[in-house]
Amino acid sequence: MRRLAGEVSAAYPGGPGRDVVLVAVLKGSVPFLADLVRHMSTVPLVDFMAISAYAPDSGRVRIVKDLEIDVYGMDVVLVEDIVDTGLTLTYLLGELRRRQPRSVEACVLLDKAVRRIVPTPLRFCGFEVGDEFALGYGLDYAGRYRNLNRVVAGDLKVLRDDADAYVQELYAR
Repeated sequence: MRRLAGEVSAAYPGGPGRDVVLVAVLKGSVPFLADLVRHMSTVPLVDFMAISAYAPDSGRVRIVKDLEIDVYGMDVVLVEDIVDTGLTLTYLLGELRRRQPRSVEACVLLDKAVRRIVPTPLRFCGFEVGDEFALGYGLDYAGRYRNLNRVVAGDLKVLRDDADAYVQELYAR
């Protein structure tokens, strides 16, 4: 976390007329955003966006909670918990670019590059992971496990059979 916070702080040192806005995607990125901001040496503005689940058979999402800050002329860093296909990230980056900020970059905790469909540049990246199903630190299955203070791999088949399959094991640690 310190490394990523240092990279973002170095890229956006702030100063008059040089605000950086961290735009976190709800809900998964909140723990990551909180730790990132706490470790930054600059003082960013923070705002949130939320998107719908993918519409059946369309691969489309829509914004259900939009920014309150006008990002025109500002430096924007989109904060995401995980990027896999790149479809959602590409959509959100495009939406933010339409608002004419000075710059737009992505900062992600986990990059699942093996699943990438759309090549998407990630300026700031915590870790690259394989095709494991990640849980914890904001990442969930059916709303569960977001509050874990670490990222763990879950078996998607096991979770589909019982969303609470890991509750006792993971929360006992």
